[in-house]
Amino acid sequence: MREAMEQLAQQSGEDEVTASPQNLGRLAHSRIRADILSLGLAPGEVVSERGLQGVYGISRTPIREALAALIREGLVVRTARGYAVAPFDLRELREIFEYREIVEDAAVRLACHHAMAQELDALQRTVDAGLEPFTPDGWFEAGLDVHVRIAELSCNRFLRDAVRDTVNRTLRPRWLLASSEEARAVSHREHSEIVELIRAQDEEGAARAIRLHGRDVRDRILAAISDSRRIFGARAFTEPGQAGI
Repeated sequence: MREAMEQLAQQSGEDEVTASPQNLGRLAHSRIRADILSLGLAPGEVVSERGLQGVYGISRTPIREALAALIREGLVVRTARGYAVAPFDLRELREIFEYREIVEDAAVRLACHHAMAQELDALQRTVDAGLEPFTPDGWFEAGLDVHVRIAELSCNRFLRDAVRDTVNRTLRPRWLLASSEEARAVSHREHSEIVELIRAQDEEGAARAIRLHGRDVRDRILAAISDSRRIFGARAFTEPGQAGI
């Protein structure tokens, strides 16, 4: 991962030469956020403005702006020594999946009534893209998650935004599953089933399928996080008695 980050620093240095000053904060935010989500910067890892400046080849003011944005997103926290990548908060993660189950149930039911055939064809193509050979760049370039696209078919902006928020908040732990060919095959099968149930306007079946899929993803993520403890260490997790647990 460090080799990839060094390559990224070289690329970022080239980008800074051509980027306008107002875009540098967004560039720094994009680069740091990508490394946090892909666990190149580990949960609990202490970071500094000067250190990040050296890694990414971007000046300190844009780095500071990026860190402020990442704090608002919950991906970075303030510490006595400066900054750290936010640790995994298992209580928050469970609550997110509880909330997601409620909003996705409503969204998929509405999608059964509003989705057009061509929209479902496009959604299936997005689902099928999940079987393509895995690359980190491809994972990030995929853009909107399948679940967000399903929520869009509800034609309800509030449900769409709620699903997008929960998806964004689980991007980092989902990375632990992203490179698993088996996990991607399971997701493809379950997503395809949901698409076909929406196509059939089977409201109860689609709601049941998306609920079971969400619970399966939750359980696999929690298991993957548990297995990662020996890799990341205790600082990567919010412990009982601390905020969020």
